[in-house]
Order: sequence, then C-alpha cells, then structure tokens
Amino acid sequence: MTTEQGRFDAVASRDARFDGTFYFAVTTTGIYCRPSCPAVRPRPEHIRFFPTAAAAHRAGFRACRRCRPDTVPGCAQWNVRADVVGRAMRLIGDGVVDREGVGGLAARLGYSSRQLHRHLTAEVGAGPLALARAQRAHAARLLLQTSELSATDVAFAAGFASVRQFNDTIRMVYAATPRELRDTRAVPREGRQPDHGEGPERTGLVVRLGYRPPLAIGDLFDHLDRRALAGAEEIVGEPGRRRYRRTLRLARGHAIAEVDESSVDAGGGDAGGGGANGTANGTLRCRLVLSDPRDLTAAVARVRRLFDLDADPHAVAERLRAVPALAPLVAARPGLRTPGAVDPHELAVRAVLGQQVSLAAARRLGAALVAAHGEPLAAADGGLTHLFPEVAVLADADLSALGMPGARRDTLRRLSVALADGRVTLDVGVDRDTADRALRAVRGIGPWTAAYVRMRALGDPDVLPVGDAALRVAARGRGIDLRDTSGWSPWRSYGTQHLWTGGAGGRGPRVVAAYPDSTRDGDPVPGHGTGEETVR
Repeated sequence: MTTEQGRFDAVASRDARFDGTFYFAVTTTGIYCRPSCPAVRPRPEHIRFFPTAAAAHRAGFRACRRCRPDTVPGCAQWNVRADVVGRAMRLIGDGVVDREGVGGLAARLGYSSRQLHRHLTAEVGAGPLALARAQRAHAARLLLQTSELSATDVAFAAGFASVRQFNDTIRMVYAATPRELRDTRAVPREGRQPDHGEGPERTGLVVRLGYRPPLAIGDLFDHLDRRALAGAEEIVGEPGRRRYRRTLRLARGHAIAEVDESSVDAGGGDAGGGGANGTANGTLRCRLVLSDPRDLTAAVARVRRLFDLDADPHAVAERLRAVPALAPLVAARPGLRTPGAVDPHELAVRAVLGQQVSLAAARRLGAALVAAHGEPLAAADGGLTHLFPEVAVLADADLSALGMPGARRDTLRRLSVALADGRVTLDVGVDRDTADRALRAVRGIGPWTAAYVRMRALGDPDVLPVGDAALRVAARGRGIDLRDTSGWSPWRSYGTQHLWTGGAGGRGPRVVAAYPDSTRDGDPVPGHGTGEETVR
C-alpha cells in the first residue's frame, strides 16, 4: 500500500490483509500497532506510519500489548523483490546478523556495512542492527512465554550480548520487564512444553506461526506427504489430522520440527487478529525441539518458508483471477501456497535425484541417501533418525549403491562439490539470477531443475518452468499459451502451482517424470510415462 490515504483507510477498517505491510503508531500513547488492531482508533493527526516494526522502535514507540504487532506474518514484498533491500531483509529474517554480524551480512550482499545501512534506512526506516534487534525481541518474547528457560538463558538464546541489553530492549519494545512479559502468558499454559526426556540440553517449545488467510493447508500436507523421506521426514495421522515432522540442520545444532494440520486457526492465537472485515490473521501450531535455543529464529524462519506462510493470498488471487483460464483454479483452491524448502542445498540435491524418474522413485533414492550418508541423531525420535546429508559429505561419498545411472551420480557429485566450494551459492539472500546461471553451469543441471530450485529453494514467486511436461499438459487443457504469461506476474509460481495441483481437468496432472532435465547434458527433455498420478 503506497498512499497515505490508503493506509488510513486500512487502519479505519481494521483490514488485516495489510498486517505486516505497514504499522501505525499513536503519538499520544507512544505505542505502535498492526492495521487490524481492535483498539479504539485515534484521530488521524495522532497517527504516524512506519514500514517496519523496527522503524517504529527506532522512533521510540512500544509494541501494543493488545494486537502484538511483532507477531504478524512477514511482508510478502521481500520475497518478490530481488534488490539488495529485499535480499537483506530475507537474510536478516534468517538470523544472519546474529550469527555473522552486520559485516557478514554486508559481505554476503557485496556491499559495505555503511552502504547497506544507508539503503535499509532509506527504504524501511531502520538499519540492519535495529532490524535484528526487533527480531531478537520477538524471539525473546516467544521463549519467555512458551518455554521454561530462565530469563538469563532466554537473553542469550535470543541473541542478546548481555542480560542488561536484553532487559533494556524488552522494556523499550514491550514497556514491560521480562518477568511481566512472561506473566502475561499470551500463549496458553498448555503451549509451554517440557523436554519429554530429550535431556537438559534440548529445549521443547510450541509457537504459533502467523499467516494471512486463507491457507490451503490440506494441499500443503498432500505435497509433503508424497515427498517425505524416511529417516529425515515423516507424516503421521490421517488427512485432516496429520502431523508433519522432520529434522533440521541449524547453525549451532539440530532441531525437530512438528507442524499439526488440525491446528490451523483462521484468526487469533499468537498472531493476534480480530479484523472487523473477517480477514484476521490465522495461526498454525509448530512444536520445535532445539538442541540449542539460539537457533530458534532460524528454525522458525525455515518452517515458515517451507509452508510459504509469508505469502499474500489476496494479492495473488487478485492477479490470477484476472486470467480467465486460471480463475476457476483460484476459486477452487483459495489460499494455495507454493511449498518452499527448509534447506536450499537439500532441495537442490533432491531435484537431481528426481531427474528422469517418477516421484516415488525419487523418494526411494532420497531415503537411501539419508540412510547411507545422513548424520544419525543421538536417539531416534519416532521415525526420525537422521539429518539430511551435508553437501560436503556427498562431494566425497561413494554413491554407487544408490541405484541410479552413472550420469546422474556424476551430476549429483558435481553439484555437491560446487555447493561445498562456493561456486554455487544457494540461500535466501542470494541474487536469484546469479544463482540460476551458476546452477546451469553445472553439467547435468538444465533449465527445469534450475527453475525448480529457484521456485522452491530460493522462494522466487515469479517462476514459470515452461519445459515441464505436466505444466504443458495442464496449460494445453485449459487453452493457456505459456509463452504469454506476463499478466500472471509477479505471481507466476502460484499460477504454476495451481496448474500442477488442478491439472487439465481438476484431478491433477498425470506426471511423467519427477524432474525432466536430462542428466546427460542438462537439456530439458520430455518425460517417460510411468502411469503414476502425482502433483509436484
């Protein structure tokens, strides 16, 4: 939303569609809120607008305790934008500043720290340190209200350099002491989880992940169910009540994440909400067991990316509904997401494993790779036994037992070496065009695999893998010319997902190969019929 009057209108109508896209502060109270805050509206002359929560903090405003503006879903524009500000915001959200400092963030982006600070301040009203501090404050609030960690442990787990800095920041952001914040119990007591015998070094907690409704949660779980790799992932329960569980490799250790399909809530919870127009933000419950609580921010960010929870389904639907051939698909599956990945390296490896084979075969290969080369957990947790293999391990591993063509094994090794030595960089802040070119330079990686990695691993919302056989079949069945999709931008990934999911006749396409790139020379080729019904 770019006009001031438009922002005033959104605040006046408590329109939750704009939660996270901007914030408003009240000069007479010194607090800032989300647009959907249910509190009485101030006079327009007492309102100031800010692009980020950090900008409001920087101006001296405190977070509203009623609407909790720090819990809103992330702004979808950062996923759309490919400039340095968009890339920086994605990396800050992944916790890079806490792990590598502002200098490390700037180096990743090819800028000096001063240049980066200038760009961010001009665009979002705060520099990288202020943005990271706002994120640390949110992580601290989650830990205070959902774990049994002491306040001192929370301070360092959230990334603060000292207890004093932690206390000062909490007081500034929330106008409360850590003890007072913990006693407010914004998350019900039942959300506070014991360790369940995992040991004192592991922290179990439940967080409610905010999203903008609608959310096609069943389609997300269907997608994950068809791809879950034994050992690293599992789906338990029946449709409607499934739980997706998986291991995560993080900077300081590992984690187990569990997301409950039946926990989807169209409004309220830790995400707040209550918009008068019925578009309040929803929440999805996620349980995390962390070997090091300092990885909380990164773990939450990875789960959010996997479930595409920062998407703006209203903006996507508005654009795609204008395409007559897509309108029925959009109406049939409101809130369809483009599933992401918890680890770009893992996604790229899995894409190569799936070249020229059915989805079921790709899944078997992935499970075999996990069992042979993944890092075992100290103790199994249900069906979870391993972390997905690191690319440095795969670069030197004996892959002959995997049972796939030698050419594809060579591609997998070349990709692993390129990722391990830095010739190919895949992370949320990488320049996507640069990553695409680097991937295609690896022999055996063709346009389709590069596009798939760009969509799933890098979160690009505007990808159309025109070489995909299933996509062509679905498009042809609906009279769509894939050479003319400019009207879908910047949401072509979502149009692609609708065609993959809805297919030519609404039952899903008959997919002929999991990934169609040739492993011989990287050129896209038609798939070979397997008779297997899948959806990408």
